[in-house]
Amino acid sequence: MMNTHSKPQAPEDIVRDEKAQLDFSKSMSYGDYLQLDAILGAQKPLSPDHNEMLFIIQHQTSELWMKLMLHELRAAIANVANDELGGAFKMLARVSRIMEQLVHAWDVLATMTPPEYSAIRPYLANSSGFQSAQYRCIEFALGNKNAAMLKPHAHRPDLLAQVQAAYQAPSLYDEALRLLARRGLAVPASHTQRDWTQSYVESDEVEQAWLVVYRDPKKYWDLYQLGEELTDLEDAFRLWRFRHVTTVERVIGFKRGTGGTGGVSYLRKMLDVVLFPEIWKLRTDL
Repeated sequence: MMNTHSKPQAPEDIVRDEKAQLDFSKSMSYGDYLQLDAILGAQKPLSPDHNEMLFIIQHQTSELWMKLMLHELRAAIANVANDELGGAFKMLARVSRIMEQLVHAWDVLATMTPPEYSAIRPYLANSSGFQSAQYRCIEFALGNKNAAMLKPHAHRPDLLAQVQAAYQAPSLYDEALRLLARRGLAVPASHTQRDWTQSYVESDEVEQAWLVVYRDPKKYWDLYQLGEELTDLEDAFRLWRFRHVTTVERVIGFKRGTGGTGGVSYLRKMLDVVLFPEIWKLRTDL
């Protein structure tokens, strides 16, 4: 009986038949394009402990995701300010998915046990994620303004300028409310023409404006969709914060953080910060 199964090709034959490019002596390679020498050479453990590599890479990859998040957030804010909601929706959806990646990054760090972390902790000195300039820009872009958080960057004028710019600019929610006002909804001037460096103050009038949108989604479909994009975004951000505090408690318990905060106690307080309060309150009042 004839064997109908052909012999598998050898790997080298597959590569040859596919005509894959193998010589990069005169052209740009994958590693060249992605600057992999710089990226993969950026891990410099200070301790002799095996587990420090995990700690470094988890935080470095998180910073890369945050760089993309800021890239998308800034563009989304500009689009909302220019009434270009289609593009903004795409960008905000991407930000929410990036936050999901950051949530899962904590799952990897959670494999570090307390004794393993204790072995590297002395080498961290006072360095802490609390000092992340990119994270601070994200929080400011989402409306959680706090002048005290400029101080950790005072020693680096370049970083301070970035954080200061985010601190002084209208947040995503500020621009969303200005958009509602441009569409004729009764958003008070106190929330469309204000000092953007100040913490956001919840307003019954703003909630009423959002309620108009949510009570007639067909008439205000794009504004309704904007409200739901904001909901998705804060939902994802809350999960990120919650996974952070849980991982910290799992690894260090209630020890003080390397950056000087109370660690878990500080992170739990941050769980109570609501970025878009009226978006959540209206669900009760609909």
